[in-house]
Amino acid sequence: MKIIKLHDLYFKPFINKEEISEIVKTLALHVKADLPKDEVPIFVGILNGCFLFAADFIREFKGNCEVSFVKLASYEGTSSTENIKHLVGINEDLTGRTVIILEDIIDTGNTLQEIYNIFRNKNVKQLKIATLFFKPDVFKKELPINYIGKEIEDKFIVGYGLDYNNLGRNYPEIYQLTTQPKMKNIVLFGPPGAGKGTQATLLKKKYDLLHISTGDVFRFNIKNETELGKLAKSFMDQGDLVPDEVTINMLKAEVEKNADANGFIFDGFPRTESQAIALDEFLAEKGEQINGMVALEVPEDLLVTRLLERGKTSGRTDDTDESKIRNRFNEYNTKTAILKDFYQEQGNYYGIDGVGTIDDITARLSEVFDTL
Repeated sequence: MKIIKLHDLYFKPFINKEEISEIVKTLALHVKADLPKDEVPIFVGILNGCFLFAADFIREFKGNCEVSFVKLASYEGTSSTENIKHLVGINEDLTGRTVIILEDIIDTGNTLQEIYNIFRNKNVKQLKIATLFFKPDVFKKELPINYIGKEIEDKFIVGYGLDYNNLGRNYPEIYQLTTQPKMKNIVLFGPPGAGKGTQATLLKKKYDLLHISTGDVFRFNIKNETELGKLAKSFMDQGDLVPDEVTINMLKAEVEKNADANGFIFDGFPRTESQAIALDEFLAEKGEQINGMVALEVPEDLLVTRLLERGKTSGRTDDTDESKIRNRFNEYNTKTAILKDFYQEQGNYYGIDGVGTIDDITARLSEVFDTL
């Protein structure tokens, strides 16, 4: 989950789909447990927001039931109003029936009060209310709320059927209103020999960003024998890959140490999709996001030649063996391809021509940075 923008507002992750699923399942179990044996209730969902909750609730309800939907609009923008429209959609004879109203969210209770009064006058046997979310701080009515999935604070939310001016209903998670992100956070990628380190140094000065290199972070933690450094070294000494969780925690610590920064250039991280997801979630918790993945694109043969030349003077043995260089490219391309797809799906991937002078490449990168 990451920060999303709907119209002019930003929303941060609040409740994931796994937690929602558990809440719905628990509600369905409680409702079923309270019904007499062989009772066939009629569930009435309140449109528009309730359609996802109602569908999942009914699937979790283990027993026969009937389903209907009614519509009563009362929202404009992000605030609840007193202007309630007419109820439409109920045609069944409810005399002697057990009716359970399904609501996605109850805040002031204005809309629900109107609906409740209508059903109460239909000679029902029993009338109950089940809601996915409940805002106790702003609830103004004396209605009996029989089943509450989760109590939440009075902040505007979207997702899982809830909308902001008609957008956001289709998200499977719940997002909460937040402020506009202030940081510029860039994932900078480039194959070996593309000059990524040089460009990161120039760009961090130009845009007043902090450069976080995974290699530097690892070396610092290992050299200073931090808890994470010792943990990482224990895996490396056994020839094992350092687990994602350790790498992620190192990067989180670096961000936490520089909470007032204007943003970060992440170099060498993320390297896997799970790391990219973890980075999104970590930043979203802080009301921030990755603005884009910017990748230097250079033909492999050109870089092989460049690295072999560098190997003549650099003293780096891995730059003198073409087969080893090709293996490094294969590893890079495999990992980058996965991340390229990940960020492209978000609309956040930017491929940059990495051939030319340092100044030319900086200028191309800057054109992208200026838009992020």
